Amino acid sequence: MKIGVPKEIKNNENRVALTPAGAKELSKRGHEVFVQQHAGIGSGFSDSQYLQAGATVLPSIEEVYTVAEMILKVKEPIEQEYSLIRRDQLLFTYFHFASYEPLTRAMIESGAVCLAYETVEKSDKSLPLLIPMSEVAGRMAIQKGANYLEKPLGGRGILLGGVPGTLPAKVLILGGGIVGTHAAWMAAGLGADVTILDVSLPRMRHLADIMPANVNTMMSNEFNIRKLLPTADLVVGAVLIPGAKAPHLITRDMLALMNPGTVLVDVAVDQGGCIETCRPTTHENPTYVIDGVLHYCVANMPGAVPYTSTLALTNATLPYALELADKGWKDACRTHQDLCSGLNIIRGKVVYQAVADTFGLTYTPVADFLR
Repeated sequence: MKIGVPKEIKNNENRVALTPAGAKELSKRGHEVFVQQHAGIGSGFSDSQYLQAGATVLPSIEEVYTVAEMILKVKEPIEQEYSLIRRDQLLFTYFHFASYEPLTRAMIESGAVCLAYETVEKSDKSLPLLIPMSEVAGRMAIQKGANYLEKPLGGRGILLGGVPGTLPAKVLILGGGIVGTHAAWMAAGLGADVTILDVSLPRMRHLADIMPANVNTMMSNEFNIRKLLPTADLVVGAVLIPGAKAPHLITRDMLALMNPGTVLVDVAVDQGGCIETCRPTTHENPTYVIDGVLHYCVANMPGAVPYTSTLALTNATLPYALELADKGWKDACRTHQDLCSGLNIIRGKVVYQAVADTFGLTYTPVADFLR
């Protein structure tokens, strides 16, 4: 199979979808790998390393899309790429369709096969290709939140862990999944007073067993959120409904409950955000203020630490990429249910129920394409 790896062109996105080691593995199996010039520079991988691994380096993104049967990416295609995608071409990347209707409709019109990292799901309901970036984003949420709590950056002027004689900051985390768990560990390690809200009692029991004493859990509901917001210094949105738009747990009117300089970090922004006043921002312009509350809503947070993120992501994606290249997407999805669940759009048809429901589109069972 001919596999293309374009350079990511989203604002300040420095990750790359394939390392030279991954290119070597694909080449060893007889596949042709085409990498756009400088695609790996942001993550610390040179063109010469890809050439040594058996890949071909192409000068332009247009050439990569033209030659490739499968495109490996990190982030969803953006508008400049829509016209480059052709019918039956397989795209394997993060899409987060439910958060952006123009992307969904563009991929429908392209006739491509869209296999989304974020909805690849194992039998135990875990999301193996979302986990590594959720781990990175959860930890980064606390790094960034602690930074923006500093007064010169618009925060309340609070040190996350405090010092002897002063109280630590209060950190409220909405969601006890992978993002929330890693955010809690980071915040707790810095000495903050942490509360995690979740709707699952079994999950909260698990968190109570593994978390240090400065982490508490509470049932997630509007009453408890309103009760905790007036004393929260940093709020992390960490809610995920696979493939679907995130629910708004913090509404616009709730901002009035918070102290000026409170920091909101919405990690769920790439699924629409769990904070109503959230809108996607970039590493170039990461924050904005509404009603005195500072919002950090960067949609590709792990892109700021591309070396770590690229290695973590490709450790998870490469085995699936090898299956797709070896067998083709149909046979790979027939034999691997977790890959099958990653299919969102096939040849103009929406085959993922949550995406169809979000935009009122016709849902077509994926089985119709795997016969």
